[in-house]
Amino acid sequence: MTTHTDHPTEQGPSGWGPPTAGTDTAVQEPVVPPAPPAPESGEPKQPFVRRLWRGRPEDPRWARPAFLGLLLATAALYLYNLSASGYSNSFYSAAVQAGSKSWKAMFFGSLDASNAITVDKPSAFLWPMEIAVRIFGLNSWAILTPEVLMGVGTVAVVYASVRRRFSPGAGLIAGAVLALTPVAALMFRFNNPDAMLALLMALACYFVVRGLEDGRTKWLVWAGVAIGFAFLAKTLQAFLILPSLAIVYAVCAPVNLKKRLGQLALATGAMVVAGGWWVAIVELWPASSRPYIGGSQNNSFLELTFGYNGLGRINGEETGSVGGGGGAGGTGQWGETGWDRMFNSEIGAQISWLLPAALILLVAGLVATRKLKRTSVTRSSFLVWGGSLLITMVVFSYMAGIFHQYYTIALAPYIAAVVGMGSATLWEKRSEMWASLTLAASVVAGAAWGYVLLNRTPDYLPWLKWLVLVGGLVAALGLIFVARLGRQLALAAAALGIVASLAGPAAYTLSTVNSAHTGSIPTAGPAGASMMGGRGGGPGGGGGMGGGMPGGGQNQQNGNGNTQGNGFPGGGTGGMGGGMPGGGQNQQNGNGTTQGNGAPGGQTGDGGGMGGGGMGGLLNGATVTDEAKKLLETDADQYTWAAAAIGAQNAASYQLATGEPVMAIGGFNGTDPSPTLAQFKKYVEDGKIHYFISSGSSGGMGGSSDGTSSQITTWIEANFKKVTVGSATFYDLTQKA
Repeated sequence: MTTHTDHPTEQGPSGWGPPTAGTDTAVQEPVVPPAPPAPESGEPKQPFVRRLWRGRPEDPRWARPAFLGLLLATAALYLYNLSASGYSNSFYSAAVQAGSKSWKAMFFGSLDASNAITVDKPSAFLWPMEIAVRIFGLNSWAILTPEVLMGVGTVAVVYASVRRRFSPGAGLIAGAVLALTPVAALMFRFNNPDAMLALLMALACYFVVRGLEDGRTKWLVWAGVAIGFAFLAKTLQAFLILPSLAIVYAVCAPVNLKKRLGQLALATGAMVVAGGWWVAIVELWPASSRPYIGGSQNNSFLELTFGYNGLGRINGEETGSVGGGGGAGGTGQWGETGWDRMFNSEIGAQISWLLPAALILLVAGLVATRKLKRTSVTRSSFLVWGGSLLITMVVFSYMAGIFHQYYTIALAPYIAAVVGMGSATLWEKRSEMWASLTLAASVVAGAAWGYVLLNRTPDYLPWLKWLVLVGGLVAALGLIFVARLGRQLALAAAALGIVASLAGPAAYTLSTVNSAHTGSIPTAGPAGASMMGGRGGGPGGGGGMGGGMPGGGQNQQNGNGNTQGNGFPGGGTGGMGGGMPGGGQNQQNGNGTTQGNGAPGGQTGDGGGMGGGGMGGLLNGATVTDEAKKLLETDADQYTWAAAAIGAQNAASYQLATGEPVMAIGGFNGTDPSPTLAQFKKYVEDGKIHYFISSGSSGGMGGSSDGTSSQITTWIEANFKKVTVGSATFYDLTQKA
């Protein structure tokens, strides 16, 4: 057997760089690193704590303490000020509450414990939060801490994958880049499905890299399992990187072609089983005894998967949505599409800080490894992580349907891995002029683009952009001549380049963790960092940290993390509150609820108000007064649902406040045909619903005047007694008008 030199334990000076690329050309098959010799009989085994602290025998002594320090720092950063966001997205928090009370609701992902309708996603991403709430009770920490742990786990996975083929230093750079990405700090502290998705996608890449090392089938099967469970977190988005992973393994795996194809078939089977078992149960379960599938128009999870959550996201034709986008290169309600979408004012500050540098380093890594043999895992690692980055970025850039800034967390692990691998590869080859020039170019790209992004919020730390730019240029100058510098100066230039590249995203990350984030469309960074454009934006319109819809107006963040703002077109820079077009003033409270008049004409947010002309409560919850809470809690145990309301955010606010099931008529948007008017009349006749929470108008957001929500509202207003509590209006469904 030929000597194996493309080995994870063979590193450059001080354990910093990857193996020298040219020595891999004679390799026939990767060799699994030999296991350490077993201790002699009677020789005591090293204590677990010592092994945990020491790490791999071949690692430098600083490697494992630095890695553990990275994980602890990430955990501390993400846990800081965590409870300021309250229930975060009350839509999903209500489902967590329901799942903590009902196993059936937990399995299906129901919005309420009485199982009227589900969220518009599979339920797997809710399970860790629901288990935590079952153990620790319903509170912000129980809901959000599992998301933080997923963030720490994702950093560990990226580190482990990069460290295996390159070095501990490369892994630390990758982990730090991920931890300090603003959108990662946002979503690993939020209760949307994206945290679990990012973790599982990173695991899938890690398992594929492991499979490329030794060709063992188990790693491909585990990758399939990871993607299958990712499907149960956010449906088809989990499949974006499948083509890239499959092609890389089919071409580069160190086994014969027949075995490679067989392994890919087994991995596909594992993926189908891991993601399909839940789908099969839901589809085969009698519709009459399970909740309605939220987001679908015919009570089918498959229709939801391939429609509203599938092709509709690509072409903008989501039935039941609040609106679509404008085709490639166009401008729609969800912002401009095109090759530069990840860099524009809506998205750039969330994810793109090191994206230009990552693209440079990806090309450089592939050039540096171009002469390696087919089975080189060093080159395959670039293809796995870089291919995942490119395919996800292209889809995000051109999808015309619903697209929110926080979706870009999916790119964060890929960018981080490519930056870590590429910088270590070029550092190891720094004696070659092309490598030192390219390394310097990547630092200039990171610093220059950081300057541009920081300059988009000129009132936010105005001095920082100059330090980033000047520091990056000085570091790049040193890196050009790094081969002529002494060891200390060379390391100083490298360290300065890392600091200059990470200073901007680190500042935005600190701003993110220091702020409260609630509602359906959060964004990272300081107020005004991500201005949402598109149809209906109006002059000067822009969303801010709350991820306002197009045309969100002036919002102001208070020192306690609360936000108030007006969401009507023509407003100024958006802040955390972010409103729908035409929305009124919204104020986020520390407990995760929102008070405001989200409807044209000043309808109060106390009543929720998302139907028809009233839009309050579509993206943020409503404030529930003590009087309203007491009203709904009275005799609530005698009813299946204490109340019903149009739209999920409105219903969720009252459910979280009272702890009693509240039916969300029409699902999230109020446009789902559930329940029908006949079904609702039957519920009322059987005495299952006590109150109807008025939205101040009829119909759901985006729904027609003859839609289900509108029909129910009209029937209630004509037949039942109105009860006014403060500024909120209820209808007592046990008393005729």
